[in-house]
Amino acid sequence: MLYVVTGPPAAGKSTWIEARAKARDVVIDLDRITRALTGPGAPQWNHDRVAVRVALRARYAAIDEALSHLDTVDVYLIHTMPSPKHLAKYKRLKAKVIAVDPGEEIVMQRIDTMRDPAMRRVAARWYNARRNRPREAMPQASRRW
Repeated sequence: MLYVVTGPPAAGKSTWIEARAKARDVVIDLDRITRALTGPGAPQWNHDRVAVRVALRARYAAIDEALSHLDTVDVYLIHTMPSPKHLAKYKRLKAKVIAVDPGEEIVMQRIDTMRDPAMRRVAARWYNARRNRPREAMPQASRRW
């Protein structure tokens, strides 16, 4: 099964996956990939331009390979804001699309405490896009954290 986990930064997407994924499952998380590809002492949420570009390429390759193994393992893919094109692809793959959203106020507090302030803009964009999207196009919502 493919699980596509969406939500704003600091919503708890990784935590949601950690509570469900088994050791044999594949987890594709850009933050985890970036950490794996950077040196000791790099921040947990590293948004260095070069590191993210390298990690994105690795993420694309991981997605392509993981999709060929859906018959034997569950794949958890974090995709913060999938486009309509990506959502259509996930639908064709019979993915479960999960939106992890504890609420805008909580997300902004978490960003202020744990993340780069630039993530506030990403979170605002996520909430604005969600407000402007037709109800039927929204992924199913997860429980509030």
